[in-house]
Order: sequence, then structure tokens, then C-alpha cells
Amino acid sequence: MAPSLLAVDFAVSAVRDVADVADWLHVDIMDGRFVPNRTIGLDHFAALRAATTIPLDTHLMITDPDVWAVRYAEAGSTYVTFHAEACPDPAALAKDIRAAGARAGLAIDRDTPVEPYLELLPHIDMLLIMTIKAGAGGQAFLPHLLDKVRTARAHRDADDLQVRIEVDGGIAEDTIGQAVAAGADTFVAGTAVFHASDPATAVRRLRELAVATRARARAADAADADAADAVPPGGEGER
Repeated sequence: MAPSLLAVDFAVSAVRDVADVADWLHVDIMDGRFVPNRTIGLDHFAALRAATTIPLDTHLMITDPDVWAVRYAEAGSTYVTFHAEACPDPAALAKDIRAAGARAGLAIDRDTPVEPYLELLPHIDMLLIMTIKAGAGGQAFLPHLLDKVRTARAHRDADDLQVRIEVDGGIAEDTIGQAVAAGADTFVAGTAVFHASDPATAVRRLRELAVATRARARAADAADADAADAVPPGGEGER
């Protein structure tokens, strides 16, 4: 669970609201060019880093990640995620991010197909699939974008890769189950967390829903496996 500080205008004071329940904090860096909005820079990021020991999941929605990604890694990001649409050589930038001490993430925006980037999964630590259009919080979840999650998860599992699949955009109590079922394992939620009366309780509830969905899926898989074992190939078994 990675609550997005975009929903609270990156207030350092909001960090303590979820400090005991969040796995990461999601930090959106926007430059006003790659996306219309502009958010914080390195100085404010440094203040966030100094305010907490929680891993920071830094999402660069900027036109020149080749210039800035390593700086955010050196400034204390745990993950630095850059957009495929803004980077001519994602594998090389991912290597530089890792060399700077962070883990590398690749983001795919709403209108970008995921298939051309599947071959990059061995070079990155996380694939971020936007379930909205990048650039603003509070947008409605777009369920058809989960097809990208299903495709990426199938490719990851087939090649036995250790790559997280993160979804960002419109994640809330009524959508997180869909994202889990599609194969995501990391979830960015802003409005659903920080606009709740109790952000910590909101994070716990989202986690409970995600865990419950995963448990149901595993139980269904186990039942299917048992049923398959009960019927010998080519027949229906003894009566």
C-alpha cells in the first residue's frame, strides 16, 4: 500500500497520519510539461525524506527523466519510476537508477500499450500501470486498463521474474479488488486515503480488501487443481 501525497499537497504533516500502516509513500513529481500540472522539486522532496523512514515511491511525470532520475535516487528514493513515453533508453536509465542506490520503475500511461515494453521487465524492479491519465489526482478508475495488468502479470509469471506490478489511479474500496484480481500487487491510493476521516483506517481497509481478494483467488485455484486431479486425463474416473 502506497498512499499518494498528491492528495494532501505533499504536506509533511500528513506523513504521520499513515506512518504506522503504509508500506510506502507515493510521491508524484510533475513538471508542467509532460503533464499539465506542476508539483514539488528536490528541495521539498528532501523535506519529505527527512520527515520519515518510510520508503518513498517516487513517480517522475517529467519530460527529462534522464536528467533527474538519478538525483531523486541519490536524494533517498526507494523506487524511482519514470515514464516510458519520456525516455529513449529505459534499460539504460534503469541501470543508472540502480547504480545510484534505488530500485527502478517503468510507468505506462493510459494510452500507451504495454506489449512493446514487456521485454524490459528483466531490467526493472517495478512496472507502474496507470489506471487513469497521468497528471492529476481524483480521476475515475478505468477498468479496461486492467487488461495491461493481466498481460504484464502473465508475462512476469511465465518468465518467473521478480518485478512488482503497481497500479495508480482511482484505487478505492470498490476498485482495489479488481486490480488485485487482474494481477497487481502494489497499490497507489490518494483521495481514498487522505480524504477519508481517518487515513490510517482507510489504508487498513484497502489492505484487508486486497488480501481477501487474493485469498479467494488462491482458494479458487486450489479447488480447480483438486478437481483436475480427481479426473484422470481422457476419462471421468471410476464411478
